[in-house]
Amino acid sequence: MSAEAADREAVSGSRPCTPPQASWFEFLLDPSLLEQHLQGPHPDPSPVQLIVQFLEQASKPSVNEQNQVQPPADNRRNRTLKLMALKVAAHLTWDLKVLEKGLTIPVLNMLLNELLCASRVPPGVKHVDLDLSTLPPTTAMAMLIYNRWAIRTIVLSSFPEKQTKPGPHQLNMMSLVQQEKELTENILSVLREQATDSIMVLEGALNIKKDFYVHTLRTLDLLAADPSTANGETESSTAGLRISADHLHCQVHYDLGGIYFQQGCSDPSVYEKAREHFRKARELLTKLDSSPSLCCVDEQRLAGYWSACKTLTGASDPSESQHTPYGQISCFMRNHDYGALIEAFIRDNVTFSLPNSFRHSIELELLHKLQQGDRALEEVCHKLCVCNAVRDALEGGVLSVSFHQLLLKPSKNTISFLLEVCTRSVDKEHRSETNKRKMALFIKTVCNRLEDVSLAFMVSSHKLFMELLQDEEKKILMEQMRKSSATVNLSAKPLPSFYDIPASASVNISQLEQQLILSLDPRHIQQILIELHGMAERPFWRVNSKWEVPVDYVNVILAIKDNLTRDLVYILMAKGLHCISIKDFAHARQLFTACLELVTEFSPKLRQVMLNELLLMEVRGHEAGAAEGNMERPPPDLVSRVRGYLEMRIHDLPLRQLVGEECVVFMLNWRENEYLTLQVPQSLVNNNPYIKLGQLIASTCKELPGPKESRRTAKELWEVVVQICSVSSQHKRSSDGRVSLLKQRESSMGILPRYCNGKIFLQSVDVEAVVVTLKELVNYALSLNPNNQLWLCTQADIYFVTNQYSAAMHYYLQAGTVCSDYFTKPVPPDVYNDQVAVLCQFLREVDYMTAFKALQEQNSHDSMDSFYDYIWDVTILEYLTCILFKEDSISDQHKAAIKAIGQTELNSSNPEEVLQLAAQKRKKKFLQALAKLYF
Repeated sequence: MSAEAADREAVSGSRPCTPPQASWFEFLLDPSLLEQHLQGPHPDPSPVQLIVQFLEQASKPSVNEQNQVQPPADNRRNRTLKLMALKVAAHLTWDLKVLEKGLTIPVLNMLLNELLCASRVPPGVKHVDLDLSTLPPTTAMAMLIYNRWAIRTIVLSSFPEKQTKPGPHQLNMMSLVQQEKELTENILSVLREQATDSIMVLEGALNIKKDFYVHTLRTLDLLAADPSTANGETESSTAGLRISADHLHCQVHYDLGGIYFQQGCSDPSVYEKAREHFRKARELLTKLDSSPSLCCVDEQRLAGYWSACKTLTGASDPSESQHTPYGQISCFMRNHDYGALIEAFIRDNVTFSLPNSFRHSIELELLHKLQQGDRALEEVCHKLCVCNAVRDALEGGVLSVSFHQLLLKPSKNTISFLLEVCTRSVDKEHRSETNKRKMALFIKTVCNRLEDVSLAFMVSSHKLFMELLQDEEKKILMEQMRKSSATVNLSAKPLPSFYDIPASASVNISQLEQQLILSLDPRHIQQILIELHGMAERPFWRVNSKWEVPVDYVNVILAIKDNLTRDLVYILMAKGLHCISIKDFAHARQLFTACLELVTEFSPKLRQVMLNELLLMEVRGHEAGAAEGNMERPPPDLVSRVRGYLEMRIHDLPLRQLVGEECVVFMLNWRENEYLTLQVPQSLVNNNPYIKLGQLIASTCKELPGPKESRRTAKELWEVVVQICSVSSQHKRSSDGRVSLLKQRESSMGILPRYCNGKIFLQSVDVEAVVVTLKELVNYALSLNPNNQLWLCTQADIYFVTNQYSAAMHYYLQAGTVCSDYFTKPVPPDVYNDQVAVLCQFLREVDYMTAFKALQEQNSHDSMDSFYDYIWDVTILEYLTCILFKEDSISDQHKAAIKAIGQTELNSSNPEEVLQLAAQKRKKKFLQALAKLYF
């Protein structure tokens, strides 16, 4: 491949553009496109986004001739939009779990009311007054879907943490957020009033043993084609998706169990009903097949509900207790069999059957009994604390405060038990390299924390210590213990036991602050802050001077009135940003998600800030993957969110300059040139300097294959680059401390208008900024195509003008190498231009002045004397002979010069062909000799 072809290949790249996002009106113009779009692998917009768009357009109010706002018109356009929303939901098989996750309560309420209307549910009649068994199958199914959603929504709304989902409005605007919140509360109020009726409808459905049918895309088309008869006992009512009675009953039992469990808070007797429904749901679930159905039972949540109901109602199942980990632990706790409990915890360190949160809750329950006065539980609490610490270590988590406190003054028996647990938790069958390193780190931590040197030596002499730690680690630890042994203070006052200290003062503030600095678990951070605020009222976001958030956000965060919330938001954001900086994207996502859930409840402004930071994290995460060789295209959802950010216009929202920069760079890196050049709104181009620059770069890249066509865009791009690098006294420091090259100007464009009449040299240019920018650009270009002659010469020129002559020579020689097959062929005359004065003989017109000046240097260290045989220009050789001549004696250099000029093939009387051949021979040998020095 030629250098030019390689250049084009490097520019064009191999990553195709993401297809433009489909618009709602395209489906309105051609409804047949909808099913084709939904069946794609990654439809963009997604199904729930389409539902939002269709219903938003169908519910837009109209304006009459008197400019009065009227309700949405009941016309063919709006009816088609509503029908398409129902068809999308049918494509999702009416899965309420998916719909609830993707749609707000008002949107889902609107969708299901349209389903009731389309299914011919009699309007104005209470559902409880209708006999489901006498209704057409799809009509009955529509009622069941609506009433299931009603009680599920009541249950979900009672949870303290609600998920925020995109709605049909611009939720970022404060007034619209308040409107939607009020609308949601009104709907919830109605649903709560009708809860008893909804329960009765669903209870009645459990008495129907025949199969049900739910609308599909086909039956909805039949409805549209013949609305007068479509919902009778005709094909449309029985040609839908068949739902077996068992599938439906399983789902209904699960939903009824949820509402009864929620009502149990005010009426404990209702827990019996909840338990019975959950029992039947579990029985049906075991015998159901995996055929398509509406059964979307969360099996893990069902298991939790079942366990909670048994505890609350006092019911027990002896056979189950012998088979499930939860049942075994509950049995041990009821029977006070703490020895078996500890054994179960040790075994679980290998199997990981019990969630860590559940294990810690058992420890806290027994600790509470200990603090109530049951001193017999002290040793049990010690051992459970040790078991949980080992589990934390194997999961790579932060060790608990209680374990650190226990290590302040442990007994010999405690350390012996700890070593036993460590040994059994990494037995030979489960001893992976990862587990061994985690256990080694845990043992090192224990050794460092133990103040009693004898106990530390007890750990260091154990076989696990000898097996898991590396020799250098063991050597360092042993040396530290010897030093501690020599300086131990035998008169030190003994520390109190952790369990003797009241819960509110279980550890001192400094220890909690240390845990706060180390922890990356959002829930743990919140718990620590709650305890700290109970001990002292001060700004704990200042605990670590390295916690920093962008200056753009500081005022908004510090304006939060609640001190605890302010500290939590600040720390979660600061820790998340730090994790991104070290490319720990998993922890960053956890921290940012927790912060998003927190601020969603009280600040739409901070909610959007966190959404922006999550977007930046996703962009950086994907680019980090690409840097490591993963060239998979970003998902369409991420590209759509980047577009959404660039087009976002929200008043009074703090925006980080860095987010905009990286979004534009992301679009350029993934060749989203169609969007940047054709689809981006012109108003954004005019008002956003980064989009303007990105558009020019994208236009230039698109047109590079045709040099003539690319001249205009390349010229515009160059003019903007010169403006960016122009000298200004108003360099602005960005939030991350870097000086931005984009100047802050009075012009609304953010980039200078072209008033220089195309004469760049008339502007005041910051040469250093140009050089730095150009060097980075050329370095990146060479990483894509290291054999491009033009880029190699440009890199050499940069080093030459910055007085880095050795580096310049390296790249000049490399440029010659790639175009002459390592100097076996003549170097093209246009490769070494007038800039390369160091190679004076290679120029079209020999630069004698520079050559003579170089030969006159007295203190050079360039080994020039050894290169006399490579000089072919007789004039230079004659000058060299003259300056080396001395009257007293003939030096070695003079002899070498005379020998070089005396070679017959350099005689000026020779034919031109002979002289050219002699020159080419010496050029080849000279350049090869130089290449050996520099490569």
